[in-house]
Amino acid sequence: MNEQIQRVIDNIEKVIVGKREVAELSIVALLARGHILLEDVPGVGKTMMVRALAKSFDAQFKRIQFTPDLLPSDVVGISMYNPKTMEFEFRAGPIMGNVILADEINRTSPKTQSALLEGMEESSVTIDGHTFAIQQPFFVMATQNPIEHEGTYPLPEAQLDRFLMKIKMGYPSRKEEMEILRRAETGRPIEQLEAVLTLTQLIELQELIQGVYVEDSVKSYIVELATQTRENSYVHLGVSPRATLSLMKAAQAYAFIKGRNYVTPDDVQYLARFVFSHRVLLKPEARYEQIRAEEIIERIIAKTPVPTKRFAER
Repeated sequence: MNEQIQRVIDNIEKVIVGKREVAELSIVALLARGHILLEDVPGVGKTMMVRALAKSFDAQFKRIQFTPDLLPSDVVGISMYNPKTMEFEFRAGPIMGNVILADEINRTSPKTQSALLEGMEESSVTIDGHTFAIQQPFFVMATQNPIEHEGTYPLPEAQLDRFLMKIKMGYPSRKEEMEILRRAETGRPIEQLEAVLTLTQLIELQELIQGVYVEDSVKSYIVELATQTRENSYVHLGVSPRATLSLMKAAQAYAFIKGRNYVTPDDVQYLARFVFSHRVLLKPEARYEQIRAEEIIERIIAKTPVPTKRFAER
């Protein structure tokens, strides 16, 4: 594994117990300049994961608690009149940070949800006709509770498509939960966490991702997986070209953190379920037969021929 990334993961694991895969995937999304939708029940460490990631890079962390009465201006900011200068001044909202926790994003109205849309896609916000760039790096990790649906607003497909990956934390094992209790006895580990990389180093890593080689046969494999989602009998709406591009970018980042400068089909297979599953819209018969999107993606991966060309370092 890349030495710098290993230091970041080790740092996160000082706070989060037994969630190495989630930490790796979060870093993959961050390096690929993507965003993550983290879906799970309350209390499993979603907020702590985002805070630990931000602290590891000495990034500016902002939290937005989404509620039914939250307004778009509460997210992006507002223009306020300054009587001294007789001009309007932009007062930045919490979206103007490096690492943003959009907590319980499905508890606010679609209008406010969409306030994140421009920022996530364009890395900028528009207020009163003026566009303001968001400082880089910029990473959004949104959370939602899959159990409680009362008073929630499901994310539309257009917004789901903006998330590079959808992942879950899951409950810890008994051993891991005992370790959580042991660490909490003497204080809050997150308060003692220190940065191991700078924002400048993070941006440099993001630039290096673009140099990871993707062989044409691997690109063809990614396209074929995407095509299969559009032709599947259980799928009403398959993944978009944005999803195809997202999978390639995620695979480049994943190969990099594993210490390689080339992508393999195994990288694509592993990441496809996280990149594609939340982007497919199922037909009613799939829901009737209780077939989940993740199962359909697994079936597609299983039946799609894998490139057999030998992959080597370039």
